[in-house]
Amino acid sequence: MYGGIGKKSYLCTAKPKRMDHHKQAALEMGTKPVGQLLWQYALPAIVAMSASSLYNIIDRAMIGQIVGPEAIAGLGITFPFMNLSAAFGAAVGVGSSASISVKLGQKDYPTAQNLLGNTLTLNLIIGFSFMVICLLFLDPILLFFGASEVTLPYAREFMTVILLGNVMTHMYFGMNAVLRAAGKPKHAMYSVLSTVAMNIVLVVLFVWWFRWGIRGAALATVTSQTMAMCWQLWLFSNKNEILHLQRGIYKLKQRLVTSIIGIGISPFLMNVCSCVIVIFMNNQFVRYGGDMAVGAYSIANSVVMMFFMFVMGVCQGMQPIVGYNYGAKQYDRMFRCLYLAIACATAILLVGWGLSMLFPRQIARIFTTDETLIELSARGIKIDMLVFFVVGSQATITHFFQSIGKVKVSIFLSLSRQLFLLLPMAYVFPLFWDLDGVWYSMPASDFGSFAMTIPMLIWYMRRLRK
Repeated sequence: MYGGIGKKSYLCTAKPKRMDHHKQAALEMGTKPVGQLLWQYALPAIVAMSASSLYNIIDRAMIGQIVGPEAIAGLGITFPFMNLSAAFGAAVGVGSSASISVKLGQKDYPTAQNLLGNTLTLNLIIGFSFMVICLLFLDPILLFFGASEVTLPYAREFMTVILLGNVMTHMYFGMNAVLRAAGKPKHAMYSVLSTVAMNIVLVVLFVWWFRWGIRGAALATVTSQTMAMCWQLWLFSNKNEILHLQRGIYKLKQRLVTSIIGIGISPFLMNVCSCVIVIFMNNQFVRYGGDMAVGAYSIANSVVMMFFMFVMGVCQGMQPIVGYNYGAKQYDRMFRCLYLAIACATAILLVGWGLSMLFPRQIARIFTTDETLIELSARGIKIDMLVFFVVGSQATITHFFQSIGKVKVSIFLSLSRQLFLLLPMAYVFPLFWDLDGVWYSMPASDFGSFAMTIPMLIWYMRRLRK
């Protein structure tokens, strides 16, 4: 499956005996009980992702309460931009971490080492290129994304700062993914937690104390991620680690890049699709409900992501375990990890679904004091989260195929909800139900993609066992 990754590479310079402890941490993924492993790897990721989710809630709440409802709508316009940036980051970060996990499972340590170096180089090139191109055409892009005369200044102010720090953001997320693949889930958690803690402190300082508005929120994000990235690079400078920074690993090698992008193309397309969908949805909400409807969509989206980040933590914890055991051909352990991850993800989203159905107005009030926006957001949250509990299994199974390098299957499942279902539904439903129709398209596509994913997993399981 990963035959494209060559065996020829630079050997690690550290003495083998000094790396035994670090190799043992990676080897545990093939021997330790799966339940303990998933808990060990998923818990730090869940803690990190939930902390990140908490930060996003605090960030948006402060912007909504201090700057105003127009700023919340402007922030909603930046979601496609953030998804597009994340798409390029995921193509490198997820692709390299999955490749590294498989190579560690095959005990091909030199190739894993070179994958680390190529990950750094790719992040630098892609992050810088994305920044330059987007800054040159910022206003036209934001207008295309659904900005109006009212929301454009807020969106421009936020994205200018975010784009200037884009290289640091790409590097931060890429290195965090490699930390998990290298058997260091707790370090990945510490990295995110420190980022979130610093972010919250800086947001309070910049937005509430200095009154720098939406630009202060963006500056807090970039500053905290840069500081965490410096710590990550310091960790990888330790030559006793199984993966560490050294000469000779940074030059791009076609076979390694092909492997990284080949696996990373699935999350890349998923994030690009998210970008396209949010652009389309923003325009639909503006068309049928105006800027306030875009603000309500931004709030509902924040609530969805708050709970979905827990699921992403489970998926991130699952990924190195599944990848390692697939590389080692221990398929029973691989599937056991998948089943446990699905159960955890579903349980988490059931909690989110229950809270959203019972307390939608109270949740909306966290973000704004504007009664019109609260009313629109509360209704949107209830409709958007209608079948939320089925999303966990769909996301987990999609990440499972991604983790074992089944690129075509993963791409199909990634696109099924957004491109094949949500896009046409979001166009057709409003013709019958006006603004409510835009909201109805989201739970309808959630259930449709769930119905497509389960048969795909059953088919693959039967094929592998034969």
